[in-house]
Amino acid sequence: MIRKISFALVTLLLTSLVSFSQQLQMPQASPGSKISQQFGLSVVTVDYSRPSVKGRKIFGELVPFGQIWRTGANSATQVNFSTDVTISGQKVPAGTYALYAIPEKSQWTIILSRDTKLWGAIGYNQADDQARFTVPTSKASKKVETFEIGFNSITDNSVVAFVKWENTQAEFKIQTEVDPIVMAEIQKLVIDANSTDPALLFQAASYYFTTSKDLNQAYTWVKQSTDSDPKYWTLHLRAKIENALGMKTEAVDTATQSKALAEEGGNPDYVALNERLIDSIK
Repeated sequence: MIRKISFALVTLLLTSLVSFSQQLQMPQASPGSKISQQFGLSVVTVDYSRPSVKGRKIFGELVPFGQIWRTGANSATQVNFSTDVTISGQKVPAGTYALYAIPEKSQWTIILSRDTKLWGAIGYNQADDQARFTVPTSKASKKVETFEIGFNSITDNSVVAFVKWENTQAEFKIQTEVDPIVMAEIQKLVIDANSTDPALLFQAASYYFTTSKDLNQAYTWVKQSTDSDPKYWTLHLRAKIENALGMKTEAVDTATQSKALAEEGGNPDYVALNERLIDSIK
């Protein structure tokens, strides 16, 4: 009898444990989001939660002025840099950081903390700061119901990160080294190796042309590339460099050749690019 009761009791306990372990599937009040942006040779990724206004007064009430804020909801927002970057004149090594803010009426203090394991800002310690800087705030162009982090103004070596919620927006620029890295690659793979690879020669010539470096060297490389393996895109670059060097006749001839190859390859964009180039030279 005792054994039967014990078995029944164990069965009841196990059933209860299973019941307690089950949870209802419900929408999250502040759903998670992840956004990545490539700029130059770097990638910045932000992993965060997105609360909504829901009729509340946000800054100065729900998010008090002068206090550390998780910059989102739930666990602290995390930002990862794939390479070393510079923000507001401060060097930030590649890695993952918690993104905090101290909002004020007209400016925010932005903080990158090395401690990424906190729930919100509970336990935050300034000694863990990797970088801390102040940025002005502005009024958002329209009311932002759901908290948003994103990127704009992308260049070859920088991107602007923005934080928007309710009627407030804050921005900061993230910069990364590009030219020293690319030039080191060109030195190693093209110059030191005395490369004859048409693709590498084209890339080196393109970089020299777009960054206004030695055009004569750029022409030497692109001529080698197109002489051995002419493509409509490499010939178009050659025509632009010839034009920049004052070689008008050669530029028209090369652009005409590029246009013909683009027509054969079914690329109307390069056909139009070459037509505009030829018209600008004539």
